[in-house]
Amino acid sequence: MASLTVRQLDDRLKKLLRMRAAKSGRSVEDEVRTILREAAEDTGRTVLDAFEPPTARSRARTSRTALPVETKRVLLIIGGGIAAYKSLDLIRRLKERGITVRCILTKAAEHFVTPLSAGAIVGEHVFTDLFDPAGEFDIGHIRLARETDLIVVAPATADLMAKMAGGHADDLATTVLLATTAKILLAPAMNPRMWANKATKRNLRQLAADGAAFVGPNEGEMAEADESGVGRMAEPLEIASAVQKILSAEGTQLLQGRRVLVTSGPTYEPIDPVRYIANRSSGKQGHAIAAAAAAAGADVTLVSGPVSVADPPGVKVMHVETARDMLKAVEQALPVDVAIFAAAVADWRVANAGEQKLKKQPGKSTAELSLIENPDILATIAKRKMQRPKLVIGFAAETENVVANAKLKLISKGCDWILANDVSPRSGVMGGDRNTITLVRSSGTEAWKPQSKDEVAATLIARVTETLNEEKG
Repeated sequence: MASLTVRQLDDRLKKLLRMRAAKSGRSVEDEVRTILREAAEDTGRTVLDAFEPPTARSRARTSRTALPVETKRVLLIIGGGIAAYKSLDLIRRLKERGITVRCILTKAAEHFVTPLSAGAIVGEHVFTDLFDPAGEFDIGHIRLARETDLIVVAPATADLMAKMAGGHADDLATTVLLATTAKILLAPAMNPRMWANKATKRNLRQLAADGAAFVGPNEGEMAEADESGVGRMAEPLEIASAVQKILSAEGTQLLQGRRVLVTSGPTYEPIDPVRYIANRSSGKQGHAIAAAAAAAGADVTLVSGPVSVADPPGVKVMHVETARDMLKAVEQALPVDVAIFAAAVADWRVANAGEQKLKKQPGKSTAELSLIENPDILATIAKRKMQRPKLVIGFAAETENVVANAKLKLISKGCDWILANDVSPRSGVMGGDRNTITLVRSSGTEAWKPQSKDEVAATLIARVTETLNEEKG
């Protein structure tokens, strides 16, 4: 059968085709097929009926109806890593949530999963080749870039992220990523040493600055023998949850015009140029809160201690190390409407940190360090007379008597809310991906169910929004 190239049609007809396709929710390619099908049926019904009964034809028409307006579309790009097998389950999880999925496999990904297996779960053709004549007759890569609400890259390999950061477009996946204006969600997956490499960190910062969102990576065992660390791709349910959060946040700018300050991560208090006092905080919770506030439309400043998680997109980030540095950065960020202190600030620092590395002393089996209190950042801001935020929120990371200690902290610090959580080793909160929160206010307490740190962040920002709107009303 002769092929039809849309680019050979006159401009007016191409414009009419695009308008009709947009109205029906189809691609130009599908719209042309629909027109041809309808024309063939209308002019050759008698002949057609001899080969295809009317009942079968009516069923075919029904299966090609346009998507409902509220249906969300995700383009899933599967990169070439061992975690690619998880992406097949991710497709199923997204479809369970009523999300329409299209899929691109990179050439490397085809070594781990096949277009046939991905296509069977997606329920349609899987795209692999930038120069596919069947897909490119109406500039298919541009169509894929435009006809989606969100692009998910899972697994996002070190190579694929490096290409994105550099603006490369040498295959179908990278060309679509460069051509799209849709939000991009990356689920990184790689060896821990690759994740920790300076080049990868540099690429992450660039991608975050470009507006990409991230889910994971998680810590755990790698596919390689005797390898473990940060680099495991987030589980399909985690990625599906992140997708839902991004899609549901579109158009929901409830904190538009508000300024929000968030602190996150640990602080490092030097003992000498080599050693320091720190804690096990990963920064995941604080960074998730900053990302949720930004998604709600707020102008967000994040003051972060040393962490390995990527900077959230759309957020101004100030990197610090010590408690005194953090306090200075916080005061520089004022005035704000809301201040959320999620950082695990060291309570003490060494009174006189050594200018040189401290050495063992002959005949001495112990060493003495003189400690002094660090500034109390939460109390300092909560008790300000000038430029005090309307809402000051702190965290109470406790190992015993969690709620009782949080209530005392609420009073002593002078803040408005305390989010209390159990950080004892058995809880797995420090460095983990889940949290169990009790919101403590002067009016009472509210226990939240155990949930992911992203979900905690979304719940907190929802409560903040309600409170600010009540004050405004």
